[in-house]
Amino acid sequence: MTERYLGTGHEADAAQPLPLGVPAHLPQRLAITLWDFSWYTRAGEGEPYADLEQACADAADLGYNAIRICAAPLLLFGHPELSRLARDLEIEGLGAAPDGGFYGRGTRWYDVPGGFRIDLLERLRQLLEAARRHGLVVILASWEYQQSPSFARSSAWFEAIDAVPLERRYAHLATAWGRLIDWVTQLGLRAQIAMVELHNEVDFSILPALAGEGERALRALQDEHPDLLITASYGKPPHLAMHRVSEALGAAQFHVYSYGVLDALQQRIDIRSEHTEGFPNPMLRSLLLDGAPTPAEYGRPADWKLRATVVTDQMIYGYDWVDPGLWDEWLAEHDAPYRLMMRREIESRVAAVAEWAHWRQVPAVIGEGWLGYTPLHAWYEESEYGRAFAECGVDAALRAGVWGVVLSSNAAPHHPMWQLREWQRMMNARVLAS
Repeated sequence: MTERYLGTGHEADAAQPLPLGVPAHLPQRLAITLWDFSWYTRAGEGEPYADLEQACADAADLGYNAIRICAAPLLLFGHPELSRLARDLEIEGLGAAPDGGFYGRGTRWYDVPGGFRIDLLERLRQLLEAARRHGLVVILASWEYQQSPSFARSSAWFEAIDAVPLERRYAHLATAWGRLIDWVTQLGLRAQIAMVELHNEVDFSILPALAGEGERALRALQDEHPDLLITASYGKPPHLAMHRVSEALGAAQFHVYSYGVLDALQQRIDIRSEHTEGFPNPMLRSLLLDGAPTPAEYGRPADWKLRATVVTDQMIYGYDWVDPGLWDEWLAEHDAPYRLMMRREIESRVAAVAEWAHWRQVPAVIGEGWLGYTPLHAWYEESEYGRAFAECGVDAALRAGVWGVVLSSNAAPHHPMWQLREWQRMMNARVLAS
Protein backbone atom coordinates (compact mmCIF):
# COMPACT_ATOMS: atom_id res chain seq x y z
CA MET A 1 0.00 0.00 0.00
CA THR A 2 1.38 3.41 -0.96
CA GLU A 3 2.06 5.69 1.97
CA ARG A 4 1.05 9.33 1.82
CA TYR A 5 1.34 11.97 4.52
CA LEU A 6 -2.04 13.52 5.21
CA GLY A 7 -1.29 16.69 7.17
CA THR A 8 -4.33 18.63 8.29
CA GLY A 9 -2.71 22.04 8.08
CA HIS A 10 -2.33 22.77 11.80
CA GLU A 11 1.06 24.13 12.79
CA ALA A 12 2.85 22.32 15.62
CA ASP A 13 4.25 25.58 16.96
CA ALA A 14 0.72 26.60 17.98
CA ALA A 15 0.93 24.17 20.91
CA GLN A 16 0.31 25.51 24.41
CA PRO A 17 3.11 25.37 27.02
CA LEU A 18 3.50 21.96 28.60
CA PRO A 19 1.76 21.51 31.96
CA LEU A 20 3.63 21.28 35.21
CA GLY A 21 4.48 17.92 36.67
CA VAL A 22 6.81 16.32 34.12
CA PRO A 23 10.01 15.20 35.91
CA ALA A 24 13.03 17.08 34.61
CA HIS A 25 14.92 13.98 33.47
CA LEU A 26 12.13 12.89 31.11
CA PRO A 27 11.62 14.01 27.50
CA GLN A 28 9.59 17.15 27.01
CA ARG A 29 7.30 15.25 24.66
CA LEU A 30 6.55 11.53 24.36
CA ALA A 31 5.99 9.77 21.04
CA ILE A 32 4.50 6.51 22.30
CA THR A 33 4.24 3.07 20.77
CA LEU A 34 1.80 0.71 22.51
CA TRP A 35 3.40 -2.67 23.20
CA ASP A 36 0.90 -3.69 25.92
CA PHE A 37 1.27 -7.36 26.90
CA SER A 38 2.34 -8.31 23.36
CA TRP A 39 5.99 -7.73 24.21
CA TYR A 40 5.86 -11.04 26.08
CA THR A 41 2.90 -12.86 24.46
CA ARG A 42 4.34 -12.42 20.93
CA ALA A 43 7.91 -13.30 21.85
CA GLY A 44 8.21 -16.74 20.25
CA GLU A 45 10.80 -17.58 17.62
CA GLY A 46 10.30 -15.37 14.57
CA GLU A 47 7.66 -13.20 16.28
CA PRO A 48 7.80 -9.39 16.54
CA TYR A 49 9.24 -9.27 20.07
CA ALA A 50 11.53 -12.28 19.97
CA ASP A 51 14.55 -9.94 19.97
CA LEU A 52 13.93 -7.05 22.37
CA GLU A 53 17.13 -5.29 21.38
CA GLN A 54 16.04 -5.22 17.76
CA ALA A 55 12.48 -4.23 18.65
CA CYS A 56 13.72 -1.24 20.66
CA ALA A 57 16.19 -0.25 17.96
CA ASP A 58 13.43 -0.39 15.37
CA ALA A 59 11.11 1.76 17.48
CA ALA A 60 13.83 4.36 17.93
CA ASP A 61 14.56 4.29 14.20
CA LEU A 62 10.90 5.15 13.55
CA GLY A 63 11.17 8.14 15.87
CA TYR A 64 9.51 6.83 19.02
CA ASN A 65 10.98 7.73 22.37
CA ALA A 66 8.51 5.91 24.66
CA ILE A 67 6.89 2.51 24.87
CA ARG A 68 3.87 1.55 26.96
CA ILE A 69 3.74 -1.97 28.35
CA CYS A 70 2.00 -4.32 30.72
CA ALA A 71 4.70 -4.95 33.32
CA ALA A 72 2.56 -7.65 35.02
CA PRO A 73 3.24 -6.45 38.60
CA LEU A 74 0.81 -8.95 40.17
CA LEU A 75 2.48 -11.88 38.44
CA LEU A 76 6.01 -10.69 39.18
CA PHE A 77 5.62 -9.28 42.70
CA GLY A 78 2.08 -9.94 43.91
CA HIS A 79 2.54 -13.38 45.45
CA PRO A 80 5.53 -15.74 45.93
CA GLU A 81 3.85 -18.60 44.05
CA LEU A 82 3.11 -16.35 41.10
CA SER A 83 6.68 -15.07 41.14
CA ARG A 84 7.86 -18.64 40.64
CA LEU A 85 5.37 -19.09 37.78
CA ALA A 86 6.68 -15.91 36.14
CA ARG A 87 10.23 -17.27 36.00
CA ASP A 88 9.03 -20.08 33.71
CA LEU A 89 5.82 -18.76 32.16
CA GLU A 90 4.37 -20.86 29.37
CA ILE A 91 2.54 -18.76 26.77
CA GLU A 92 -0.33 -20.58 25.09
CA GLY A 93 -2.59 -17.85 23.71
CA LEU A 94 -6.32 -18.49 23.69
CA GLY A 95 -5.74 -22.12 22.79
CA ALA A 96 -5.90 -24.51 19.86
CA ALA A 97 -8.95 -24.47 17.60
CA PRO A 98 -10.39 -27.70 16.16
CA ASP A 99 -9.30 -26.86 12.61
CA GLY A 100 -5.62 -26.90 13.56
CA GLY A 101 -5.32 -23.14 14.01
CA PHE A 102 -5.67 -21.16 17.21
CA TYR A 103 -8.37 -18.97 18.65
CA GLY A 104 -7.94 -15.25 18.13
CA ARG A 105 -5.87 -15.53 14.96
CA GLY A 106 -7.99 -12.95 13.14
CA THR A 107 -7.97 -10.43 16.00
CA ARG A 108 -5.61 -7.72 17.07
CA TRP A 109 -3.76 -8.34 20.36
CA TYR A 110 -5.29 -11.83 20.78
CA ASP A 111 -3.51 -13.33 17.75
CA VAL A 112 -1.17 -15.28 20.01
CA PRO A 113 -0.03 -18.71 18.74
CA GLY A 114 2.01 -19.36 21.91
CA GLY A 115 4.11 -22.47 22.28
CA PHE A 116 7.08 -21.04 24.19
CA ARG A 117 8.24 -20.31 27.73
CA ILE A 118 9.78 -17.14 29.14
CA ASP A 119 11.33 -15.81 32.33
CA LEU A 120 9.23 -12.66 32.52
CA LEU A 121 11.25 -10.98 35.25
CA GLU A 122 14.46 -11.39 33.29
CA ARG A 123 12.67 -10.26 30.16
CA LEU A 124 11.52 -7.05 31.86
CA ARG A 125 15.10 -6.32 32.89
CA GLN A 126 16.24 -6.88 29.31
CA LEU A 127 13.55 -4.56 27.97
CA LEU A 128 14.41 -1.73 30.35
CA GLU A 129 18.11 -2.04 29.55
CA ALA A 130 17.47 -2.15 25.80
CA ALA A 131 15.18 0.85 26.12
CA ARG A 132 17.95 2.80 27.87
CA ARG A 133 20.44 1.95 25.15
CA HIS A 134 18.09 3.23 22.47
CA GLY A 135 16.85 6.39 24.18
CA LEU A 136 13.41 5.09 25.11
CA VAL A 137 11.50 5.60 28.32
CA VAL A 138 8.83 3.16 29.46
CA ILE A 139 5.27 3.66 30.69
CA LEU A 140 4.63 0.77 33.08
CA ALA A 141 1.02 -0.42 33.35
CA SER A 142 -0.94 -3.55 34.21
CA TRP A 143 -3.52 -5.26 32.00
CA GLU A 144 -3.87 -8.14 34.45
CA TYR A 145 -7.50 -7.50 35.37
CA GLN A 146 -8.35 -7.06 31.71
CA GLN A 147 -6.68 -9.84 29.72
CA SER A 148 -2.99 -10.62 30.32
CA PRO A 149 -3.45 -13.89 32.29
CA SER A 150 -5.65 -15.36 29.55
CA PHE A 151 -2.61 -15.97 27.35
CA ALA A 152 -0.88 -18.30 29.82
CA ARG A 153 -1.31 -22.05 29.56
CA SER A 154 -1.86 -22.32 33.31
CA SER A 155 -4.90 -20.71 34.92
CA ALA A 156 -2.91 -20.15 38.14
CA TRP A 157 -2.16 -16.49 37.37
CA PHE A 158 -5.80 -15.64 36.77
CA GLU A 159 -7.10 -17.72 39.66
CA ALA A 160 -4.70 -16.09 42.11
CA ILE A 161 -5.58 -12.51 41.20
CA ASP A 162 -9.27 -13.32 40.81
CA ALA A 163 -9.29 -14.67 44.38
CA VAL A 164 -8.41 -11.19 45.68
CA PRO A 165 -11.67 -9.60 46.92
CA LEU A 166 -12.90 -6.86 44.62
CA GLU A 167 -12.52 -4.20 47.28
CA ARG A 168 -8.86 -5.16 47.91
CA ARG A 169 -7.62 -5.27 44.34
CA TYR A 170 -6.28 -1.72 44.12
CA ALA A 171 -4.35 -2.11 47.37
CA HIS A 172 -2.95 -5.41 46.12
CA LEU A 173 -1.87 -3.73 42.88
CA ALA A 174 -0.21 -0.87 44.77
CA THR A 175 1.77 -3.27 46.96
CA ALA A 176 2.99 -5.21 43.92
CA TRP A 177 3.89 -1.98 42.12
CA GLY A 178 5.90 -0.80 45.12
CA ARG A 179 7.97 -3.98 45.01
CA LEU A 180 8.43 -3.76 41.24
CA ILE A 181 9.55 -0.11 41.43
CA ASP A 182 12.04 -1.00 44.16
CA TRP A 183 13.40 -3.82 41.99
CA VAL A 184 13.79 -1.48 38.99
CA THR A 185 15.55 1.03 41.25
CA GLN A 186 17.98 -1.60 42.51
CA LEU A 187 18.85 -2.37 38.88
CA GLY A 188 19.76 1.29 38.38
CA LEU A 189 16.98 1.70 35.81
CA ARG A 190 14.57 3.98 37.66
CA ALA A 191 15.23 6.81 35.20
CA GLN A 192 13.67 4.70 32.43
CA ILE A 193 10.25 4.91 34.11
CA ALA A 194 8.17 7.57 32.37
CA MET A 195 5.03 6.80 34.37
CA VAL A 196 3.38 4.05 36.41
CA GLU A 197 -0.28 3.17 35.86
CA LEU A 198 -1.94 1.33 38.72
CA HIS A 199 -4.01 -0.37 36.02
CA ASN A 200 -5.02 0.09 32.41
CA GLU A 201 -8.58 1.27 31.73
CA VAL A 202 -9.98 0.89 35.21
CA ASP A 203 -13.44 1.57 33.77
CA PHE A 204 -13.21 -1.48 31.45
CA SER A 205 -11.52 -4.00 33.74
CA ILE A 206 -12.47 -6.45 36.49
CA LEU A 207 -12.04 -3.72 39.08
CA PRO A 208 -14.38 -1.57 41.18
CA ALA A 209 -14.71 2.16 40.62
CA LEU A 210 -11.50 4.02 41.46
CA ALA A 211 -13.14 6.25 44.08
CA GLY A 212 -12.36 5.24 47.65
CA GLU A 213 -9.99 2.30 47.87
CA GLY A 214 -8.44 2.96 44.47
CA GLU A 215 -7.70 6.57 45.36
CA ARG A 216 -6.15 5.55 48.67
CA ALA A 217 -3.94 3.02 46.88
CA LEU A 218 -2.85 5.64 44.36
CA ARG A 219 -1.99 8.20 47.01
CA ALA A 220 -0.08 5.68 49.09
CA LEU A 221 2.05 4.73 46.09
CA GLN A 222 2.57 8.39 45.21
CA ASP A 223 3.69 9.16 48.77
CA GLU A 224 6.13 6.25 48.57
CA HIS A 225 7.58 7.42 45.24
CA PRO A 226 7.06 11.20 44.99
CA ASP A 227 9.55 11.54 42.12
CA LEU A 228 7.46 9.35 39.80
CA LEU A 229 4.28 10.04 37.88
CA ILE A 230 1.75 7.54 39.24
CA THR A 231 -1.79 7.31 37.92
CA ALA A 232 -4.45 5.01 36.47
CA SER A 233 -5.88 5.13 32.95
CA TYR A 234 -9.43 5.39 31.67
CA GLY A 235 -10.71 3.87 28.45
CA LYS A 236 -13.49 6.43 28.25
CA PRO A 237 -13.33 9.28 30.77
CA PRO A 238 -16.51 11.37 31.24
CA HIS A 239 -15.65 13.96 28.60
CA LEU A 240 -18.80 16.00 29.29
CA ALA A 241 -18.31 15.93 33.06
CA MET A 242 -14.57 15.86 33.72
CA HIS A 243 -15.07 17.28 37.21
CA ARG A 244 -16.03 13.72 38.17
CA VAL A 245 -12.53 12.42 37.43
CA SER A 246 -10.54 11.54 40.53
CA GLU A 247 -8.13 14.19 41.79
CA ALA A 248 -5.84 11.39 42.94
CA LEU A 249 -4.56 10.82 39.40
CA GLY A 250 -0.96 11.90 38.97
CA ALA A 251 -1.40 12.21 35.21
CA ALA A 252 -4.32 12.34 32.79
CA GLN A 253 -3.56 9.13 30.89
CA PHE A 254 -6.83 8.73 29.00
CA HIS A 255 -7.82 7.05 25.76
CA VAL A 256 -9.67 8.60 22.85
CA TYR A 257 -11.61 6.39 20.47
CA SER A 258 -14.30 7.51 18.03
CA TYR A 259 -16.01 4.37 16.73
CA GLY A 260 -18.55 6.16 14.53
CA VAL A 261 -19.13 4.08 11.42
CA LEU A 262 -17.30 1.14 13.03
CA ASP A 263 -19.83 1.13 15.86
CA ALA A 264 -22.64 1.18 13.31
CA LEU A 265 -21.25 -1.99 11.74
CA GLN A 266 -20.62 -3.69 15.08
CA GLN A 267 -24.20 -3.10 16.18
CA ARG A 268 -25.59 -4.52 12.95
CA ILE A 269 -23.57 -7.71 13.22
CA ASP A 270 -23.82 -8.01 17.04
CA ILE A 271 -20.18 -9.04 17.26
CA ARG A 272 -19.32 -7.83 20.77
CA SER A 273 -22.16 -9.45 22.68
CA GLU A 274 -22.36 -12.92 24.19
CA HIS A 275 -25.04 -15.63 24.33
CA THR A 276 -27.04 -14.02 21.50
CA GLU A 277 -29.65 -16.42 20.16
CA GLY A 278 -29.22 -17.06 16.45
CA PHE A 279 -25.63 -15.77 16.30
CA PRO A 280 -24.26 -15.12 13.73
CA ASN A 281 -27.10 -13.09 12.30
CA PRO A 282 -27.67 -12.80 8.52
CA MET A 283 -25.68 -9.57 8.30
CA LEU A 284 -22.58 -11.10 9.87
CA ARG A 285 -22.97 -14.28 7.80
CA SER A 286 -22.84 -12.14 4.66
CA LEU A 287 -19.40 -10.87 5.72
CA LEU A 288 -17.83 -14.22 6.63
CA LEU A 289 -15.19 -16.02 4.62
CA ASP A 290 -16.40 -18.82 2.36
CA GLY A 291 -16.42 -22.10 4.21
CA ALA A 292 -16.53 -20.53 7.66
CA PRO A 293 -17.61 -23.06 10.33
CA THR A 294 -20.57 -22.45 12.58
CA PRO A 295 -19.80 -21.27 16.12
CA ALA A 296 -20.68 -24.75 17.38
CA GLU A 297 -18.20 -26.30 14.95
CA TYR A 298 -15.48 -23.79 15.78
CA GLY A 299 -15.90 -24.03 19.53
CA ARG A 300 -14.48 -21.48 21.94
CA PRO A 301 -11.54 -20.94 24.27
CA ALA A 302 -11.53 -22.49 27.74
CA ASP A 303 -14.08 -20.93 30.07
CA TRP A 304 -11.42 -19.55 32.42
CA LYS A 305 -9.70 -17.76 29.54
CA LEU A 306 -12.95 -16.01 28.64
CA ARG A 307 -13.48 -15.03 32.27
CA ALA A 308 -9.95 -13.61 32.33
CA THR A 309 -10.59 -11.23 29.45
CA VAL A 310 -13.14 -8.62 28.39
CA VAL A 311 -13.43 -10.11 24.90
CA THR A 312 -16.40 -12.41 24.19
CA ASP A 313 -16.56 -15.70 22.32
CA GLN A 314 -18.77 -14.04 19.68
CA MET A 315 -16.08 -11.47 19.06
CA ILE A 316 -13.38 -14.13 18.73
CA TYR A 317 -15.47 -16.19 16.31
CA GLY A 318 -16.49 -13.14 14.28
CA TYR A 319 -13.01 -11.67 13.91
CA ASP A 320 -11.44 -15.05 13.19
CA TRP A 321 -13.85 -15.71 10.33
CA VAL A 322 -14.87 -12.34 8.91
CA ASP A 323 -13.60 -11.47 5.44
CA PRO A 324 -11.43 -8.35 6.02
CA GLY A 325 -12.06 -7.13 2.48
CA LEU A 326 -15.83 -7.27 2.89
CA TRP A 327 -15.50 -5.58 6.29
CA ASP A 328 -13.54 -2.68 4.81
CA GLU A 329 -15.89 -2.41 1.82
CA TRP A 330 -18.89 -1.96 4.11
CA LEU A 331 -17.12 0.75 6.10
CA ALA A 332 -16.03 2.56 2.94
CA GLU A 333 -19.57 2.50 1.55
CA HIS A 334 -21.16 3.83 4.76
CA ASP A 335 -18.60 6.15 6.32
CA ALA A 336 -19.51 9.48 4.69
CA PRO A 337 -22.26 10.53 7.17
CA TYR A 338 -19.93 9.84 10.12
CA ARG A 339 -16.75 11.63 9.09
CA LEU A 340 -17.38 15.09 10.47
CA MET A 341 -18.89 13.73 13.67
CA MET A 342 -15.89 11.45 14.26
CA ARG A 343 -13.40 14.24 13.66
CA ARG A 344 -15.22 16.57 16.03
CA GLU A 345 -15.52 13.82 18.61
CA ILE A 346 -11.77 13.18 18.56
CA GLU A 347 -10.93 16.87 18.82
CA SER A 348 -13.42 17.59 21.59
CA ARG A 349 -12.38 14.58 23.67
CA VAL A 350 -8.69 15.45 23.40
CA ALA A 351 -9.52 19.02 24.40
CA ALA A 352 -11.52 17.87 27.42
CA VAL A 353 -8.68 15.62 28.61
CA ALA A 354 -6.07 18.33 28.12
CA GLU A 355 -8.11 21.03 29.85
CA TRP A 356 -8.67 18.79 32.86
CA ALA A 357 -4.91 18.14 33.03
CA HIS A 358 -4.08 21.84 32.78
CA TRP A 359 -6.60 22.56 35.53
CA ARG A 360 -5.10 19.87 37.78
CA GLN A 361 -1.52 20.83 36.76
CA VAL A 362 -0.62 17.27 35.77
CA PRO A 363 0.69 15.95 32.44
CA ALA A 364 -1.82 14.74 29.85
CA VAL A 365 -1.19 11.59 27.84
CA ILE A 366 -3.27 9.98 25.09
CA GLY A 367 -2.06 6.41 25.51
CA GLU A 368 -4.50 4.83 23.06
CA GLY A 369 -6.62 5.93 20.08
CA TRP A 370 -8.24 6.58 17.54
CA LEU A 371 -10.90 4.61 15.66
CA GLY A 372 -11.44 1.40 17.56
CA TYR A 373 -11.09 -2.34 17.29
CA THR A 374 -10.91 -3.85 13.82
CA PRO A 375 -9.99 -7.31 12.50
CA LEU A 376 -6.26 -7.96 12.23
CA HIS A 377 -6.08 -7.87 8.44
CA ALA A 378 -8.66 -5.16 7.84
CA TRP A 379 -7.06 -1.96 6.56
CA TYR A 380 -9.57 0.56 7.88
CA GLU A 381 -7.37 2.49 10.29
CA GLU A 382 -4.21 2.02 8.23
CA SER A 383 -5.84 3.49 5.10
CA GLU A 384 -5.52 7.13 4.06
CA TYR A 385 -9.00 7.68 5.48
CA GLY A 386 -8.09 6.14 8.82
CA ARG A 387 -4.74 7.90 9.09
CA ALA A 388 -6.43 11.23 8.51
CA PHE A 389 -8.30 10.68 11.77
CA ALA A 390 -5.07 9.70 13.51
CA GLU A 391 -3.46 12.91 12.28
CA CYS A 392 -6.48 14.84 13.47
CA GLY A 393 -6.02 13.38 16.96
CA VAL A 394 -2.27 13.98 17.06
CA ASP A 395 -2.75 17.57 15.87
CA ALA A 396 -5.40 18.17 18.53
CA ALA A 397 -3.08 16.76 21.19
CA LEU A 398 -0.17 18.96 20.14
CA ARG A 399 -2.30 22.09 20.03
CA ALA A 400 -3.62 21.33 23.51
CA GLY A 401 -0.19 20.81 25.07
CA VAL A 402 -0.56 17.08 25.67
CA TRP A 403 2.71 15.62 26.92
CA GLY A 404 2.52 12.16 25.30
CA VAL A 405 0.55 10.71 22.40
CA VAL A 406 0.30 7.52 20.35
CA LEU A 407 0.12 7.77 16.58
CA SER A 408 -2.41 4.96 16.79
CA SER A 409 -3.03 1.99 19.07
CA ASN A 410 -2.18 -0.08 15.99
CA ALA A 411 1.26 1.50 15.45
CA ALA A 412 3.33 -1.24 17.09
CA PRO A 413 5.47 -4.18 15.93
CA HIS A 414 2.63 -6.71 16.27
CA HIS A 415 0.29 -4.83 13.92
CA PRO A 416 0.37 -4.40 10.12
CA MET A 417 0.59 -0.60 10.56
CA TRP A 418 4.23 -1.03 11.66
CA GLN A 419 5.07 -1.38 7.97
CA LEU A 420 3.91 2.20 7.26
CA ARG A 421 7.36 3.34 8.22
CA GLU A 422 7.71 6.71 6.53
CA TRP A 423 4.34 7.84 7.87
CA GLN A 424 5.43 6.94 11.40
CA ARG A 425 8.76 8.72 11.02
CA MET A 426 7.06 11.84 9.70
CA MET A 427 4.44 11.91 12.43
CA ASN A 428 6.88 11.21 15.26
CA ALA A 429 9.19 13.95 14.03
CA ARG A 430 6.23 16.26 14.13
CA VAL A 431 5.33 15.21 17.68
CA LEU A 432 8.85 15.66 19.03
CA ALA A 433 9.53 18.90 17.13
CA SER A 434 6.58 20.56 18.84
